[in-house]
Amino acid sequence: MTDPSESSRTDDPARRSEPWPWPAGAATGIGSLPGTDVAEAQRIVLGELPQLPHLAELPARGPGAELIGRGAAFLVDLPIELYAGRWRVAGRPGRDLRHALDLRERDLDQLTEQADGYVGPVKLQAAGVWTLAANLDVGLGGRLVRDHGAVRDLAASLAEGLRAHVADVTRRVPGAQVLLQLDEPSLPAVLAGAVRTDSGLHTYRAVAASVVRDLLAEVIGTVGVPVVVHCCAPAVPLALLRAAGAAAVAVDLDLVTDLDPLGEAIDAGLGLFAGAVPGTPRQPGTAPTSAQAADAVRTLWSKLGFPASQAAAQVVVTPACGLAGATPAYARTALAACRDAGRRLAEM
Repeated sequence: MTDPSESSRTDDPARRSEPWPWPAGAATGIGSLPGTDVAEAQRIVLGELPQLPHLAELPARGPGAELIGRGAAFLVDLPIELYAGRWRVAGRPGRDLRHALDLRERDLDQLTEQADGYVGPVKLQAAGVWTLAANLDVGLGGRLVRDHGAVRDLAASLAEGLRAHVADVTRRVPGAQVLLQLDEPSLPAVLAGAVRTDSGLHTYRAVAASVVRDLLAEVIGTVGVPVVVHCCAPAVPLALLRAAGAAAVAVDLDLVTDLDPLGEAIDAGLGLFAGAVPGTPRQPGTAPTSAQAADAVRTLWSKLGFPASQAAAQVVVTPACGLAGATPAYARTALAACRDAGRRLAEM
C-alpha cells in the first residue's frame, strides 16, 4: 500500500462509518503485567486505560498464571497437569489444574469488585487453539499439534470454555461489552512447520492454512463476542485471521515489514491493535512517550495511504507485547503513554 492515491477506496462513507467495538482514541494493554499483586495490577489497568480496560494477568505468580497454563485451564473435559516443567493433557483433574483455576478466580474477583458500575468495553485474554496445540504435550510425549484429530477436539473444548468465561464476566460486570483476545504467538510457526520436537532436532509438519483458519473460525464463532487475535511474531497471517472472523489483529509495529497485507486487511475492515510502545525500555533509563507512540501510528497510517481521520476509530494503541518483563514503574508509564497516544490520534 505504498501509493497514497489508493486511499480513495476508503473514501466510501459506508467504510468510514463502519463501527468497531471500542471508542475512538482507545488504548489498552496486551494483558500481562509485572508483579504478583493482582488487586494493584487491576487498579492500574482501570485507572490508566479507562476506555478499554483489560483483565490483568500476572505470570510472575508461576505455573497456572502464565500463558499456557492459564489458557489450558479453560479447556472443558481436557484436564491438564505439570510434568517435568511442561503442561500436558492429563487423565483426570488434579492439583495443578485446581491451582490454575484458583488463580483465575482471584483475578475475576478483583475485576468484579473494582469494575463495579463500569459501563463500556472490557478485554479478556486467553491462549489460542494453535498456540496451545504447539505447546501442550500429550500423555505419550510430543506436542498435541502432531495429531490433527486431537487439535479439533482441543478447539471444541477451548471454544466452550471461553464461551463460559465470557458469560461469567458478563454476569459479574453487567455493564461490560466483552472483547476476547486470543494470544497466538505460535501461529506463524504452526503454519511454517517450525514447531520443534522435544529433541530440538526435528519439527512437526506444517498445518494447512485452511485447517488453521477453520479451527480459529470455530472458536471465534462460538464465543459470541468480537475477537482480537494477538501475535507478536513476524509474518502474522493477516488474511487468514480476517477470513476466520477476527474483528481485529494485535501486532508489534516494529515487526511489520510488508505493508500490503496489512493495508488490505485494514481496508477490508479489520481493526488494528497497534503495538506502538516498547514492552521494555529501548535504552536504560528511558521512558516511552505518547508523542512517540502516536507518531509511530501516524507514520504507518500515512504509508498505508489511509485518511488520517480514520485512524482514531480503527486503531487501538497498545504496548508491543505483554509487560511482564518490565518494572512496575515502566509498565505504568507504558500504559499511560498508550492512553495519551490514543487521545492524540482522536485529536487528529
